[in-house]
Amino acid sequence: MTLSLRDSLGVHADALVLRETRNTVLHGNISNAATPGYKARDFDFTAALRDATGRSSDLPLEGGTPEAAHGLDTPDLGFRVPVSMALDGNTVDMGVEQVQFSENTLRYQASLDLLNRRISGLMTAIKGE
Repeated sequence: MTLSLRDSLGVHADALVLRETRNTVLHGNISNAATPGYKARDFDFTAALRDATGRSSDLPLEGGTPEAAHGLDTPDLGFRVPVSMALDGNTVDMGVEQVQFSENTLRYQASLDLLNRRISGLMTAIKGE
């Protein structure tokens, strides 16, 4: 039975790519907090990860985006439901966005740490130590 590198890394490889994508979306929201009429965007991370992990291990390695390079589809972006809308139509709530960004960054780091440990374990097994 052959185990591919992607299978041995587990769900954390897909989670890392999706966390990076979500950070980009949240960064866009924070950057446009003062843009009149801007609507805050986000996606359901759990659903996107479920979709990503349901795929086969023979993923294509082509495309220009990190998601495409890992065989992941770009998650469906939705609009965040605003707690209160600004008079100019902007729906970005800086408090919500900053908390979401911080939490996502923390979880990104946790996935990265877990991947590093998994890779270190694989390297130890390959070296036969």
